[in-house]
Amino acid sequence: MKALLLTAPSQLDYTDFAAPTPGDDEVLLRIHACGICGSDIHGWDGSTGRRRPPLIMGHEASGEIVAVGPRVERWHAGDRVTFDSTIYCGACPYCARGEVNLCDNRRVVGVAPVEYRQHGAFAELLALPARILYALPPGLTYQQAAMVEPVSIAIHAVQRVKLSLNATAVVIGAGMIGLFVIQALKWAGATRIIAVDLADNRLALARELGATDTLRSDLVDVPAEVARLTGGGAEVALEVVGLSATVNLAIASVRRGGHVVLVGNLAPKIDFPLQAVVTRELTLHGTCGSAGEYPLCLDLIARGVIRVEPMISAVAPLADGAAWFEKLSAKDGSKFMKVILTP
Repeated sequence: MKALLLTAPSQLDYTDFAAPTPGDDEVLLRIHACGICGSDIHGWDGSTGRRRPPLIMGHEASGEIVAVGPRVERWHAGDRVTFDSTIYCGACPYCARGEVNLCDNRRVVGVAPVEYRQHGAFAELLALPARILYALPPGLTYQQAAMVEPVSIAIHAVQRVKLSLNATAVVIGAGMIGLFVIQALKWAGATRIIAVDLADNRLALARELGATDTLRSDLVDVPAEVARLTGGGAEVALEVVGLSATVNLAIASVRRGGHVVLVGNLAPKIDFPLQAVVTRELTLHGTCGSAGEYPLCLDLIARGVIRVEPMISAVAPLADGAAWFEKLSAKDGSKFMKVILTP
């Protein structure tokens, strides 16, 4: 089969690779669409250490089943599916509680940290455990389905907090995940959604997708303006960047007794305003991936409740993947939201 193989930091080769064979409880997928994730870019250049060559990356994908292992009963050749980016074991205490994103034995598709190597979906074929598959709703395209993983991150993050009726929320960072968070907040019933970013084009898209207010963080005092708009501070802030400045901005933008959901994780450590959190009795929520929200997310996309098309910047052949990684890593790469490769 053809695959896009990471052979060295910042080096991708479109090459022949041995086709996988499904195990007893696995299926073999023919990949039809796979999105380039920001984590793939940071893995491609070697900065995270979680994409050690040689590796086929790619975890935001959809495809068609072409073969099934002997113990697979539910799925059949021809089924249109997507899959959870996390391969969970299904047997540990976390999996038993439905917290599959916290699985003791989790492996991420298309990732190779020191502990394991799990080839991904920048390839024509991919073998995966049947337990992590989800059927595509009728009419949903493969390209739309390839967006379900980032949508699930947003839905999971929003559901980490039980929003009150007519909740007020602020979203720090209007990149792709932030734009999905805005739509998820609207779906969850928030009536005032304030988007904060540095880029006018992203803020314009945020308003189109459900933000009631948009703020340029370099032009206004964001906490003061949020307090004015909400009557004392937002009920919840979702931070979708992961840097000291933006986390502190999120914390300063909620009311006393408010909630802050930490979605972004660019920096491993940050400067943390301990006294502000303690004396204002704030609640912080970490959020990691998703935990079984794929069926809900697929339904929301299929019904147009969550719009994914505005975030798809380009669709390109897998053979052009190396060039797209170069474009996305360039200084102006942020002008692209999501690029989808098609084997």
